[in-house]
Amino acid sequence: MTLLQNIKGHRSNLENLECMQVDPKISNIISNQVGKELHIINEFYKARGFRKLHIEVAEFSKRLKILHCVFFPDPMYDIPIFGMDLVKVNEVVSAAIVDLSPSCKNQNKKYDKLLPIIDRSVFESKRDIPEWGDIFSENVFFASLKNESEKNTFCKIVDNYLSVLINLSKTACPDSDQDIINERIYYQKKYCIQQMKNEKTSLVLLRYFDKQWVDEYIKKVLFDF
Repeated sequence: MTLLQNIKGHRSNLENLECMQVDPKISNIISNQVGKELHIINEFYKARGFRKLHIEVAEFSKRLKILHCVFFPDPMYDIPIFGMDLVKVNEVVSAAIVDLSPSCKNQNKKYDKLLPIIDRSVFESKRDIPEWGDIFSENVFFASLKNESEKNTFCKIVDNYLSVLINLSKTACPDSDQDIINERIYYQKKYCIQQMKNEKTSLVLLRYFDKQWVDEYIKKVLFDF
């Protein structure tokens, strides 16, 4: 099973899962211009406990491939933000990151013990979290993947994180306390704002689109709040 199939499999286990209607121009973006070939597929769903489940699969100039996934929780629920990115250049995975990022204060303490300990020593090229990455938890994993063994291990990590997320969503109940809801809204806004500081995202897109399109895509599709 591929990483994408695994993510979709976990998504299918969410309660009240339904597809979100979006502009077809956003869900399927294609260009056949020589030297600037690209194909971006976006899927948007929502479910009990989640306001948006976004999966993006992108290929640029037949050499750069990106799998991007963020599951944004409904602020009424005590559920972390699941984020995962895989960047492949000419079949080499230069970046693989996954995290259950906190959506409110002290949330991590509730699910830390549910996550298996990662043996990071099996990965040859661990990567440092960027300066804007204070939104991530202590359990964030970030590395380049050098061989099939490392790729398979990363897939298992993603699988474990998603299993914890799905189980948390099934036991979570909606809150009515507006203060805690506002706190979760604040944490999601911060998550999006910090992600927008990742200049690599815009630099890739600017090779294919004008700045206005790129800004709107990042703010309204990737990291809306």
